[in-house]
Amino acid sequence: MQSFKYSSATDAASAVGTVSANQTAKFLAGGTNLIDLMKEYVERPSELVDISGLNLAEIRSTSNGISIGALAKNTDTANHPLIRQNYPLLSMAILAGASAQLRNMATNGGNLMQRTRCQYFYDIAMPCNKREPGSGCGALEGLNRIHAIFGYSDKCVATYPGDMANALYALDAVVRIRGTNGQERTIPLQDFHRLPGNTPEKDNNLQHGELIVAIEMPKNNFANKSYYLKVRDRASYAFALLAVAAALETSGNTIKQARVVLGSVAHKPWRSPEAERVLIGKPATETTFQAAAEAALKDAKPLEHNGYKVELGKRAIVLALQQAMTSGAA
Repeated sequence: MQSFKYSSATDAASAVGTVSANQTAKFLAGGTNLIDLMKEYVERPSELVDISGLNLAEIRSTSNGISIGALAKNTDTANHPLIRQNYPLLSMAILAGASAQLRNMATNGGNLMQRTRCQYFYDIAMPCNKREPGSGCGALEGLNRIHAIFGYSDKCVATYPGDMANALYALDAVVRIRGTNGQERTIPLQDFHRLPGNTPEKDNNLQHGELIVAIEMPKNNFANKSYYLKVRDRASYAFALLAVAAALETSGNTIKQARVVLGSVAHKPWRSPEAERVLIGKPATETTFQAAAEAALKDAKPLEHNGYKVELGKRAIVLALQQAMTSGAA
């Protein structure tokens, strides 16, 4: 690990000021991803500003929905009564991630900021445009079983690894940010993460020094019909090969609203408006779900070793929608 300067922030303004003044400084909260990357020499910040003591962990109702603090722990968020009752999809997604020990440390803001688990990103002997821009993409013609089938570029085929963000996409969440000018701004979560394009080193649309302070979700009618399905190589403590966040609102057996978000298939959570268009106004039947799944995967472009994700994705969408129809708030 490279040596670095450490300081503990006493307020958000000083934290933002310190990090924004140093282009190689980073915020430190739960540290569950950043510290691992520093040990692997993938991340080499010259300065860490510890924000874990800031008062940004509140989970509360708002006039339009709910606000969850950036520093609320994943475990506390998933098990909070307001989340379990009104946003069970988010609870399911968080509890599908990592291990209990990691969820006890990891924060919501840090979860959004976690980096890809592409093995070429972690192996500093291999080329990786995300780690070292201009060095090439080892996965493009290498072992790409876990990589993207949507939205990739010739610079990067990595996927976003998280679970929580897939649910937040489906729930129309908004990220509240403190800017370097002291003002707050918001980014709809669907615009928070980026596709790789020519700059795969940039995972999201935050500017350097900007601090996530909260994630806000509007009220919805998905609590009684939502489901998070994660497919992985082993039953726990593994990142998804593919995941589905599914949510439905029905009138009788007719679908009024639908959300279908695929995880681990692109550089960002991949919402499928094609599938949602197929679902809305149709009866909630297996035939409808299969048509939606076909629409969602129609434009997939698998690489040499991940063609299995196309059929897996179709089956996972059907199963997630079926489970959503029988699921209810905890």
